[in-house]
Amino acid sequence: MKGLELLLLPLLFILKDVSAQWNVWMPRDISAMTNSCVVVPCSFTYPSGIRPYRGVHGIWYFGHPFPQLFPPVVFKSRTDIVHESYKGRTRLLGDLTQKNCTLLIKNVGAEHSGRYYFRADLGGANIYTYPDFTQLQVLDQPNIDVPEEIISDQSLDLTCYVPDNCPDMTPEIHWMYTDYLPDPFFTPDGVEESNTPVQSITLTFTPRPMHNGQLLGCRVHYPNTTFVYERLISLDVKYGPRTVWVNVSQEVMEGSSVVLHCDVDSNPIPTITWFFGEKELTSVIASNASLFLENLAPEDQGIYTCAGDNAYGSMNTSMFLAVNYPPREPWINESITAMQGSSFSLQCISKGNPMPTLTWLKNGELVGTITAHEEGSTLELHEIEPQADGVYRCLAENEYGRASSSLNVTVEFAPVLLDDSKCTIIREGVQCICIASGNPEPAIEFYLPDLNITINGSNNRYNFFTHSDHYTSTGIIKLRDKGERGNNGDTAVHVHCSISNIYGSDTIRLELQQEKKYIMAVIVGTIGGVAVIAFIIAAVRYVGQNNKKENGNPGRDVGSKVENPAMFYSAVKKDKQSLRKKVLKTELLGSKFNSILEEGTGDDGDYQSVGPIGGMERQELNYAALEFLHGRHREGGFRRADGDGSDYTEIKTK
Repeated sequence: MKGLELLLLPLLFILKDVSAQWNVWMPRDISAMTNSCVVVPCSFTYPSGIRPYRGVHGIWYFGHPFPQLFPPVVFKSRTDIVHESYKGRTRLLGDLTQKNCTLLIKNVGAEHSGRYYFRADLGGANIYTYPDFTQLQVLDQPNIDVPEEIISDQSLDLTCYVPDNCPDMTPEIHWMYTDYLPDPFFTPDGVEESNTPVQSITLTFTPRPMHNGQLLGCRVHYPNTTFVYERLISLDVKYGPRTVWVNVSQEVMEGSSVVLHCDVDSNPIPTITWFFGEKELTSVIASNASLFLENLAPEDQGIYTCAGDNAYGSMNTSMFLAVNYPPREPWINESITAMQGSSFSLQCISKGNPMPTLTWLKNGELVGTITAHEEGSTLELHEIEPQADGVYRCLAENEYGRASSSLNVTVEFAPVLLDDSKCTIIREGVQCICIASGNPEPAIEFYLPDLNITINGSNNRYNFFTHSDHYTSTGIIKLRDKGERGNNGDTAVHVHCSISNIYGSDTIRLELQQEKKYIMAVIVGTIGGVAVIAFIIAAVRYVGQNNKKENGNPGRDVGSKVENPAMFYSAVKKDKQSLRKKVLKTELLGSKFNSILEEGTGDDGDYQSVGPIGGMERQELNYAALEFLHGRHREGGFRRADGDGSDYTEIKTK
């Protein structure tokens, strides 16, 4: 075994040396257009020690280099026997004796695409198939060299090329559908790739987003033939979002639902994100996205933004969503207590959409000076008077509803004596009324010459009671004596009324209404005035006739008897009571009367204080009385006043 190895070793070295000199050169890849021809350049070498026997011959195989596998014969120099698909199509252009094995293939078709191998035949055992090959590609359209990435607004070069290795046919190349490109520029060129000639033309322009998807074409024509080849491509222009479309701003009602849409134009497809203010709501990779909002509340009102983003840029668009709702209950000040003459402001704030109109009302009417501002309204009250006291209401209104809130304004002021304060003659004696308004409700005191009365009560000399109603205090005292006679025959009373609260006080003498004025007021104010006068005349005549019968003096004038009030009272007592009822009814119907008595005169010194009273309701008091006081002095009755105007010396405090 070892001896055999020693014998084979020199033979291996000899074969290695020989094979090292069998070389061939041909293009690795070559192409040709369908129906055209192709020239496959080829050259070869063989060991220098070999002498060709009967010349140098060569064979071209298709597919693989091993003859024992019977590959199709493309060309054979010893004979014209070739595979049927190559009959009449092949011709050797090179001189094998010059080691040139260049092959021409005409009228190539798709079935001719593949590997081509050359085999050198030098005679005898000197036959060698070269392992190198040429890969033929038969094309039915030209090639277009397109960059891997086309970016908007960046210059782009597109090259269309075709093989130009057919000696009998020279191609002409044109670009198609370039009319709408911005400033296209064409550069023809002829190059050689892998020793294979190639014709090309380069299109240069700057694409825009609008060119994404646009078709471009390269057209190849061989003159003097009908062979035309075309290829179309669609531009894939990359660009960031250039438009982001969302709903227009809109208004919806509280509690309703809405769908917001967003469409983004970009390449590639962007990531769409919805924001509410700075808060991210949703995110999705898509060309469009919708945002569903349900049961909307006022706090959902605001700016909604759709943002589109990809590797080439970003863009966003916003819209405003308004949520309408009726006014909320206004916020206002707490109730206020203020002094007369002071000034202050009332604040009112209410939310609503649209912004509500704010109105200040008092007793259903607009009040004060209203200053409106973004947060609400202010009612300015300056140097207020007691009439400003009451309930103030702030009304908030918009087209979807209304709401209101109220507060109390209490005005405190010094007491004021009302005009209805007076003294009048009544059947039982003298009644004095003192009515005052103030806040706090004023205390009322009566001053008499020798008597002060501070609490509700009565005795054989007087009745005294008080009443109050909403800042008005009323004090009433009834004196059982009917006053004193003055020098002029008038009756006089000496009653002073004092009113006071924490802000002030006042004292005034209450005047006694006079008889004549009182009778005229009754007559004028009585609805049935004519009937009353007729009744009085009838009553006087009746008394006169009775007096004639009793006194036997028929010639005495009736009118003179009427001047005697005591006689008149005794004679027509029943009639007078009937008259009093009618007069009282007349007063209750609304007539106002004046006193029938003249004011008495007297000394206003020597008065004692009557204590305060309060907490009384105000009443409108009307009085009716017929009292004729010019009769004779009786025990316990009124006496004529002294010339110096003395007071009630006979009334004593018990």
